[in-house]
Amino acid sequence: MVKPQLILILGDQLTPGLSALAAGDPARDVVVMAEVAGEASYVPHHPKKIAFLFAAMRKFAAELREAGWRVAYSRLDGPDNAGSIPGELLRRAGEHGAAEVIATQPGEHRLHAVLEDLPLKTLILNDDRFLCSPGAFAAWAKGRKELRMEWFYRAMRRQTGLLMEDGKPEGGKWNYDAENRKPASANLLRAGPLRFDPDAVTQEVLDLVADRFADRFGRLEPFWFATDRAGAEAARDHFLAHGLPGFGDTQDAMLTGDRFLNHAVLSMYLNAGLLDPLDLCRRAEAEYRAGRAPLNAVEGFIRQIIGWREYIRGIYFLQGPGYTASNALGADRPLPAFYWGAPTDMACIAAVVEQTRDEAYAHHIQRLMVTGNFALLAGLDPAAVHEWYLSVYADAYEWVEAPNTLGMALYADGGVVASKPYAASGAYIDRMSDYCRGCAYDVKAKTGDRACPFNLLYWDFLLRHRQRFQSNPRMAVIYRNWDRMAEDRRRATLDGAAAFLSRLDGARPQK
Repeated sequence: MVKPQLILILGDQLTPGLSALAAGDPARDVVVMAEVAGEASYVPHHPKKIAFLFAAMRKFAAELREAGWRVAYSRLDGPDNAGSIPGELLRRAGEHGAAEVIATQPGEHRLHAVLEDLPLKTLILNDDRFLCSPGAFAAWAKGRKELRMEWFYRAMRRQTGLLMEDGKPEGGKWNYDAENRKPASANLLRAGPLRFDPDAVTQEVLDLVADRFADRFGRLEPFWFATDRAGAEAARDHFLAHGLPGFGDTQDAMLTGDRFLNHAVLSMYLNAGLLDPLDLCRRAEAEYRAGRAPLNAVEGFIRQIIGWREYIRGIYFLQGPGYTASNALGADRPLPAFYWGAPTDMACIAAVVEQTRDEAYAHHIQRLMVTGNFALLAGLDPAAVHEWYLSVYADAYEWVEAPNTLGMALYADGGVVASKPYAASGAYIDRMSDYCRGCAYDVKAKTGDRACPFNLLYWDFLLRHRQRFQSNPRMAVIYRNWDRMAEDRRRATLDGAAAFLSRLDGARPQK
């Protein structure tokens, strides 16, 4: 009798065509899925993320059973749950007499190492849901002095044919980002993301999460995420019809009273495997071809998926397991308590953290230019910032979070991702948001007690790292502006920054 193989399906691999499933045989093999304490707790994940994944996993398991698979599913509160992925694989191997495991490549190095250490024969297959494999990215990167996303993105456009006409980019330009940086105005008619009422399966999970993870940062309810493929596809279609037409112009904008603007809020579904990236891009392209969405919006949306998303994953696997220890700037300040919801007079930080607590979501500029920019300027410990981002967002997995945090936001990788630090004063936040209007600080003030901390810390950061950055052509003019300032203003700026930093305290998670 041929022994069954175990087909491991992780919580972010909820795709019927997954390579591990394609390599298995429903008549012989056993699918293993498990809600385990180890995965729910290796960082303090937002309760909404845990609930989303557990509910989606339970529904995907039911989908597989309907398709004819035997599924060994472990609930978090199951009496025999081993508490970890390897523990559950070994338990199921004993139950079913299996000696081999088939898995699709995990999105985190730690899980890959766990699978390789199993005392079972384990085959780890490429995750072909992505358009560029780690091997293909390494081949693209070989011999390049700089691994810039723009050049990778153009290669991906050629590979997929998206927004291409006779080998040339649609409209004559590869990138319409310059048209996508407008501030937003309040608009009560914006549709926002599609919301779903919890069904019985989801409510059961919500009750479990409320009981087991009540001490976590983040509000579990109201819970409105889709938790199955049909819901994710409905959310996709809703965005394409209502959000995509206005997505481009204001994709970098931030408004206190509008947490979503025209953003898709689809990344959690995409990253969990409930949506297909190429299909999503083709549908967005079809909206442009049909005249229902402008080119700058569609190009910007497609660039985030086949450009940035694929590029970031390529960087993660190219750099290897040591990447998360990156700290090129030697930053070591503890994460301030306001990242976990403690009070702060900085209106922009307060707004983004409150939104993160409530929604397990913030869009890319809120993450990069508010919480990320502050962490860069203040010299916060990259490891602590990395763990925070991985903890608090529903779409966060290490492959996508680490390069965005350590590379793009913090420059901790020394320039692998970014050609220069994404450092900005309060003027950028004021231009792209309405946060500054009700702030206790004055964004126009450059020195003094009411000066915006971003203004003070901006120069403090640049001066701390002058030796590294002053020869960068894109930053040399900034240092010349500093040198032309009056000495008393320079001293007041640095004294103000030192006084502000001295008041920061360490992190205390807040419910």
